[in-house]
Amino acid sequence: MKGFRFTQYIPPKDQTKSTFDQLLQVFLQLVTMTGGDVSEALSWLSNLDKRYNLTTPDYGIGDFIEEMKTKGYLTEENQKGEIKITGKAEQSIRKSALEEIFGKLKKGKGGQHKTTFTGPGDERGTDRRPYAFGDNLDQIALTESLRNAHINHGFSGDHLLTEEDLEVVDQEVKTQTSTVLMIDISHSMILYGEDRITPAKKVAMALAELIKTRYPKDTLDVIVFGNDAWQIEIKDLPYLQVGPYHTNTVAGLQLAMNLLRRRKNPNKQIFMITDGKPTCLKVGIKYYKNSFGIDSKILNETLNLAAQCRRLSIPVTTFMIASDPYLKEFVKEFTQVNNGNAYYSSLKGLGNLIFEDYRRNRTKRF
Repeated sequence: MKGFRFTQYIPPKDQTKSTFDQLLQVFLQLVTMTGGDVSEALSWLSNLDKRYNLTTPDYGIGDFIEEMKTKGYLTEENQKGEIKITGKAEQSIRKSALEEIFGKLKKGKGGQHKTTFTGPGDERGTDRRPYAFGDNLDQIALTESLRNAHINHGFSGDHLLTEEDLEVVDQEVKTQTSTVLMIDISHSMILYGEDRITPAKKVAMALAELIKTRYPKDTLDVIVFGNDAWQIEIKDLPYLQVGPYHTNTVAGLQLAMNLLRRRKNPNKQIFMITDGKPTCLKVGIKYYKNSFGIDSKILNETLNLAAQCRRLSIPVTTFMIASDPYLKEFVKEFTQVNNGNAYYSSLKGLGNLIFEDYRRNRTKRF
């Protein structure tokens, strides 16, 4: 009886890329997983090279390290003399995350936020209408207006052009969106043998690079929340690590709302990546904690903020990277109170879900 023998598939090397480019691609993935620890990432890379022969007899890991220094990806110019990645490497990590999660997107017109509304804007549309008082002169469609004048008044020597002859081109309104991305860094994000923080970091970096390249008029703020919540810079994402924290969702939402209050854009939204229920609340200078089940005191504070966000027209989209039934009940109640959206995502599909939701939200006014 004939059968099939299955073996592990090892993709062939991309012949169009140099050894340096191939190693750099692997290194950027490893340094993201190690939270920016270059020494640990290079140690992992050496082990992978020993197992899979990533280098050649003429080009070893030592050559790769020196070339990264020469090309500006690594530096030792700091007080401790430690080897660290540079801003160029951080940007390369974001671009790598963008291509991995969203694909190689073609660069479009900056700030493109299409809506179904027309009016004053910075993009000329295709629809035309009669002139109305208050329209800008640069909106007048000159060729069509002159044609109307010839039709209405004939080809007399006076070349009469009246207000009734004028047509204007509508300009499409482009929305601007302010987004706060909340990332859970509680201890559960690395528990149970599953690394959940690395995919969350990659999604954040991809979203940041997407906004910078495709929608530069948008704003993105990133905050992390454990026992407390604090804002981090985009450039700090590769170094993000999980701490021995509980999950203070209330602190995260409060900080997100404070950041959005400062933004002048009319469209505001919160994306929250988490894998668990709220388990922590700060009361005065002390922490109220309960990791066993859904605590009603913590839940009520969380739902109160969800309702407050709704009153401020700030939808919260929750990406729950866990599927426990009682967690789904919490997310369902939270989403109903906020009138937002919720997704129960695997780590593999997290990026696509966030991209689709971000793109869909830009086509409507909150």
